[in-house]
Amino acid sequence: MLAPFRRALVRQVRATFNDHSKGERPIQRSDNALFPRESVIARVHGDVTSMMAGGIAALLLQMLHPGALGGVWDHSDVHDDMLGRLRRTARFIAVTTYGDRELAEAAIAKVRSIHQQVHGMLPDGSSYRADDPHLLAWVHVAGALMFLDGWRRYGEPRMSPADQDSYFADGGEIARMLGADPVPRNRADAERLVHDFRPELRADDRARRFRDLVLNARPPTLKEMPIQKLLMSAAVDLLPPWARELHGLGTNPAAAPVRAATFGLASTLRWAFAHEAYRSAQSRGNR
Repeated sequence: MLAPFRRALVRQVRATFNDHSKGERPIQRSDNALFPRESVIARVHGDVTSMMAGGIAALLLQMLHPGALGGVWDHSDVHDDMLGRLRRTARFIAVTTYGDRELAEAAIAKVRSIHQQVHGMLPDGSSYRADDPHLLAWVHVAGALMFLDGWRRYGEPRMSPADQDSYFADGGEIARMLGADPVPRNRADAERLVHDFRPELRADDRARRFRDLVLNARPPTLKEMPIQKLLMSAAVDLLPPWARELHGLGTNPAAAPVRAATFGLASTLRWAFAHEAYRSAQSRGNR
């Protein structure tokens, strides 16, 4: 009785993350990936809801650095295609976490090539380069913290400190391949690095406009509006209090119901995809 509903959920999520007009299909797990199937990073990055909320929070946090915002503002189509940017980020994460090593290394090389072409001047007259190791370090640590904290809140609230450290150790491999420096090796390193970056962060007019672009992005269809609004609220709730304050977002009085609803969404999608994974494994076994 629930099978059609379950399949519809899986189709909708896959349509969100894969641009069918470009022939994109879900990334298949490879036994020759950069990380083994049982790795912590594979566990964290495999959860749809926490990665969506964490990805939006990561973008909001990353863009508090003027250099990171400058690269996106001046050199991307984010003003017109926010979904496209989120799709590309999600696909890069999927390829480098689960895809064949050769595909992962090619994706990293492609991003490095793009970064070499992204540079410019900020409104205050200072320059930025997307391949600056220091700037890449900020983008990495901000994203890693938000993805991990999204998983901890909606997937594994009792995640051990050791596993959290392993997540940073795993993710650090990709960051170093992208040219980031310094790269945190554990949670404590990550939190210290964020603290060290805070004097460089600010929310100017462009940052506020970018915030509104993210939080008010139009969903692909009207039926997705309630879920998107929920995920945006969950993302804002994931941000550190000081980052919410910089963005002018304040404290959310509805945090408890947002967390409860997002946890319910996460549980439902895990249920749908767990059955899909079982069917795929069964199909492979029957070949």
